[in-house]
Amino acid sequence: MEKKYTKEEIIEKAYEIAHMIANTEQVDFFKRAEAQINENQKVRESISSLKSLQKQAVNFQQYGKERALNIIEGKISNIEEEIDAIPIVQEFKQSQGEVNELLQLVSTTIANGVTNEVIKSTDGDLLRGETGSYVKNTTYNHLQ
Repeated sequence: MEKKYTKEEIIEKAYEIAHMIANTEQVDFFKRAEAQINENQKVRESISSLKSLQKQAVNFQQYGKERALNIIEGKISNIEEEIDAIPIVQEFKQSQGEVNELLQLVSTTIANGVTNEVIKSTDGDLLRGETGSYVKNTTYNHLQ
């Protein structure tokens, strides 16, 4: 009989995986890029301007000032483009994407692994993705 795991044991393993992910090259690069962004005066000033404009946009939107809102949104868009054009920001976004990809891969692997384990443990059909009880019941129903 296979060992049964507790929720606590599973959470402990999840922390282990989180620790492993936090110590990958991707996360290392992400942290370095973030630090460089935070140290970059131009980026800090642009982000500060962006936040200020976003607050103004919210106010204009609340008071129905469409023309003013459109002008502010144009300025916001220009600043976002300027920020995105900075090489370290591009590298940061790329590393962020790689970390998210890794997290998604782990999540999908776990979900698919659980599904496959359930199918196998119930003598189901892996190719069809059907559990044993489903296979037995639909086979039985088709025979009648």
